[in-house]
Amino acid sequence: MSPEAALIACRFLHNTSAILLWGGFAYLWMCVPEKLAGDIVQQLNPLRVVAIGIAVATTLVALPLEAGVIGNGWADALDASVIQAVLYETTVGKAWQLQVLAALLLLLAVVLPARQRPMGTAITSGLLLASLALIGHAAMHEGRQGLFHRLNDIVHVLSGGAWLGALLPLTLILKKPDASENRLALMRFSSVGHIAVALVVASGVINTLFILGHLPTDWSSPYQAMLAVKITLVGAMTALALVNRYRFVPMATMNQPHALRAIRRGTVIEIVLGVLVICLISWFGTLEPV
Repeated sequence: MSPEAALIACRFLHNTSAILLWGGFAYLWMCVPEKLAGDIVQQLNPLRVVAIGIAVATTLVALPLEAGVIGNGWADALDASVIQAVLYETTVGKAWQLQVLAALLLLLAVVLPARQRPMGTAITSGLLLASLALIGHAAMHEGRQGLFHRLNDIVHVLSGGAWLGALLPLTLILKKPDASENRLALMRFSSVGHIAVALVVASGVINTLFILGHLPTDWSSPYQAMLAVKITLVGAMTALALVNRYRFVPMATMNQPHALRAIRRGTVIEIVLGVLVICLISWFGTLEPV
């Protein structure tokens, strides 16, 4: 495996764990009734600890992998002088220092008491996820334009992460027997989801115009081809979310069991599509945007 392939795998694991932690626990913290949220947090706690471990570990190994990609392969990935040069002399290295700080804060969330886990996990993983905007293609711009591009990138990753990460606890909530709490959590997810989806689409369009200046129509470019596939997958996820919201959620509020089953199926499909989106982002994020 080349350092480039290892870096893509590292980014996929890092992005997936950070999104799960941010979206899932922000949803449980802010949108789910306390008793129901406590039950779901308890179920997710082993996964939470594993995801935190993965997020911290992938943060630490990212710098050597970046050194290998920037340099001449695995030899430079293990060369302390090359790693030091990347750390102090590149934008990637400076951003990595902030990511390590966010990862250490996230690590502290492992030992939080049960009632504080959703809030602490959401805040610290949100900081880690937002820091990814510092190493993306937004770094290609400077000054006010660069600042606005980075802020837009932060909005994009946090809104997308809030949407996708919340889907896993939502599937667990829809299996709970307390119909009244289920409906309330579902309606709150649906309401917040409108905002998240709108922000994802708007910030995604702005990012595309910032990076390419036009829609990704050149399929001979690997970057544009994968970006176009990503846009298609996000469009499919949006369509599923709208069907759930305007067809099945109203039926679920009237205690129709088949509606909840349909929402669960649609949510699982959204999760699968979302994982494919994360895989694509982890890949084309390493390519030249041409």
